[in-house]
Parts: sequence; C-alpha cells; structure tokens
Amino acid sequence: MKIKFKMHYFKNLYIFFAILALIIFFFSTTKVNAKAFQINNIEISTPFEKNFSKNKVIDIGFKEAFLELLNSIIQTKDLKKIDEIKLSEIKSMIESFSIKEEKFVKEIYYMNLGVSFDKKKIYNYLEKKNIFPAQIISETFLFIPIIIDEKNENLVIFSDNQFYNNWNKFNKKSQLINYLLPTEDLEDLNLIKSKSSIIENYDFKEIIKKYFLNHSIISLIFMNNEQTKVLSKIHIKDKIFIKNDSFKKINLKNENEVEFLINQLKVIYEDQWKEFNQINTSIKLPLFIRVSNKDLTLSLKFEKTLEQIDLIDNFSIDKFDKDHIFYEVIFNGTPNNFIRLMKEKNYKFDTQKKIWILK
Repeated sequence: MKIKFKMHYFKNLYIFFAILALIIFFFSTTKVNAKAFQINNIEISTPFEKNFSKNKVIDIGFKEAFLELLNSIIQTKDLKKIDEIKLSEIKSMIESFSIKEEKFVKEIYYMNLGVSFDKKKIYNYLEKKNIFPAQIISETFLFIPIIIDEKNENLVIFSDNQFYNNWNKFNKKSQLINYLLPTEDLEDLNLIKSKSSIIENYDFKEIIKKYFLNHSIISLIFMNNEQTKVLSKIHIKDKIFIKNDSFKKINLKNENEVEFLINQLKVIYEDQWKEFNQINTSIKLPLFIRVSNKDLTLSLKFEKTLEQIDLIDNFSIDKFDKDHIFYEVIFNGTPNNFIRLMKEKNYKFDTQKKIWILK
C-alpha cells in the first residue's frame, strides 16, 4: 500500500514539474515588451455621400492618432525629420484599434476612435530616423508669468496679467505639462514687486515652496516697442534650465496674439520636459537579475513592474531552478538609472556580482 502511494505521489510530482518546465520554457523563449501606446478619443467627421467609405474614415483616424502620438513623445525639432509617412507603414505599427462611438447627424458621419500602437515598433521606427523619444510622463508645474513693461518700468502680475488669465485656456491633447498658477496673494505680490530691480536673478523660492511641487517655471516677459523677449527659468527637480527667446512685438489687447505667444512658450516648455525624459533607444544594456520563486506573486509583480517602465526595451526568463528565476532585462540607459527607477517602485538589488539579486 505504501509502495503504491509513493509511486502515485512521484508520478504526480513528475507531471507537475513537467508542466512547470513547459510553462517556464515558453516564457523563457518569449520576450515581453513594455505596454503599448494607447491613443484615445480621435474624433473624425465626414459627409455621408455616395462614395462614403468607413474604411477611409478609419484610415484618417490612424493618421491623426499617429500624429498625436508623435506630438506626445518627440520634440518639435524632430517632427521635421518625419516626412510623409505611408499609411501602410502606420498600419504596420498598430497593435489594435476600436471604434468607441459612431453616429450620423444631418448627413454627417461621426466616429470616435481608439488606437493602440506597438511600442517596440514605434521605437524602432524613430531610431531609424535618428530620433530619441521621451517617456510619456504627465507632471504638474507651478507657473508664474510676469510681464515687465520696460517702457513704464512696471511689473504686471496675477489677474492684471493677460498670460496669467489666459494660460490654461489653450491646452492641447498631447500636452504633458499641467500648469498650476499661484493664487493672488498680497504677500507674494509685494514680495515680487520688492524684487523688481533684481527680478532676473530672483529665485522665487519663498513662493515656490508654498505649493509643494517638484517642478516650476518662472516666465519673465519683457515688453517694449520693438519686440517681446521671454526669459524662462525651468526648474525640473533639482535642475534649472534657462531659456531666452525673442518674438515679434505682442499686442496684449489682441487675444489672438496672446494665444500665439502662449502656444509658442508651451511648445518650448514641452520640448524641455521631453528632453529631460528622453530615452536613448540606441543603448541596449543587458541586466541579469535573480528572483526567488518561493513566492509566485513576487515574480509576477516584478514582471508587471518591468512591463510598465518605458526605458525597458524587453525582458525574458533566461533560466530557472527549483529556488530561483533568472531574468534578462534589456534596458535603455545606465545601471544606476535602472536602480533609481526600481527604487522608486520599492525594489532593491544586491549588485555585487554579474547576476543581481532582488532583495
């Protein structure tokens, strides 16, 4: 009886490990890429005429979704590197799409489209164009615009300032920076005016610290009879980027001209943010990491985390034994950058040897 029991036990154990080996072998030969780029709420409308084609409408949506994606991940200067791209090439990078809504209103056909792009294919396409994309990271910046009327030697602040009043009226879907404008505080107003003689060198720390944000932009807009100059101090974490830009003279009473300058400045700030979060896809750093398999949820959670990091090109299971799973991770960056990113997600590693150990 005991012999039969042992034989049955070992038979089941053998089957279990055989299945486990097949499962792990499958995953070890499959490279997992980071999640896709999802572009939603692409709205297209067209007259419902004799030669109406739903497929043509969808094709228009694909082009618009691709352009919106590019506006989110590459700088303005790099958009010029992308000439007319064939529709077939755009389609080759689409993972899936869905029609969220469609309707007819007064012989006009309306469609709301969602498109999912294969991130790996997008990165490969941009790399061939010598373009490095940025991580799609939305952040809130404190924004303080100050008009400096050079003719009257006056500072225009808060609600008297057209840029303060209109800044958040003109936002684009692809915009990554959310702008928080300071409240009208009499103490802040007096503080800024007291610094008028040194306004270009003033750091605004007393005001910035009130809002508990990691990022801020101080925009000093110099107005004179000839042109408009803008000195921008862009604070991103512990770094400061200075931008000096000149524009034609702006008529502050003309809403279109104010809107034009706001949009121009937002492009400059978005480009700086993208440059800060740029991914050098030409760097393919292999990292080997050992994870305990005693708790299956640990490895599953680890894989889920890897999938969510844009700087990870791909990862796979290199090998396994009864105690550990060994991952190969291809990272677009330096080892220190990987450690920093994973630390933010509460992961620590022992990096003393070639194969890192997840603690």
